[in-house]
Amino acid sequence: MRPQMRDDDPRARAAKRAAELRNHLEDDLAGSLDEFYIDQDMVPDGWTYEWKRHTVFGAEDPSYQVHLARMGWTPVQTSRHPQMMPHSTTETYIMRKGMILMECPTEIVEERRAFERKKARDQVRAKEEQLAGTPDGTLTRDHRETRPKIKKSYEPMPIPE
Repeated sequence: MRPQMRDDDPRARAAKRAAELRNHLEDDLAGSLDEFYIDQDMVPDGWTYEWKRHTVFGAEDPSYQVHLARMGWTPVQTSRHPQMMPHSTTETYIMRKGMILMECPTEIVEERRAFERKKARDQVRAKEEQLAGTPDGTLTRDHRETRPKIKKSYEPMPIPE
């Protein structure tokens, strides 16, 4: 009988690797694998990671990249999270399917989101005022039959018979 030449058993190593892959394969086959998932434990405190468009049909959009830079987004370097890219990559930044992983201070991201929410609420409020208002010199819409019916909930619309 031949003595064991290596410290590890190839069958045991293969079984261990198969068990690791099985979890990923089940998600992939079920269609629930999110290839753009970012483990929040990897994100440094005080920063927000987001995938941003880098190329469309293989063509870069320099003006969009300048816009992102002006908004505070910077690409995340591959050296910070090497597990997110192939071992033999020569890419400087983390990229996937035309998307690039970028970071921005969370404080700035939250301020921008609050501004966008306020802008959206203001637009809705302006339209509500337009619906409820009438031109000068005309009757108001205070009567229950003419008052606009505005709902701010999500529910199925009733279908008239």
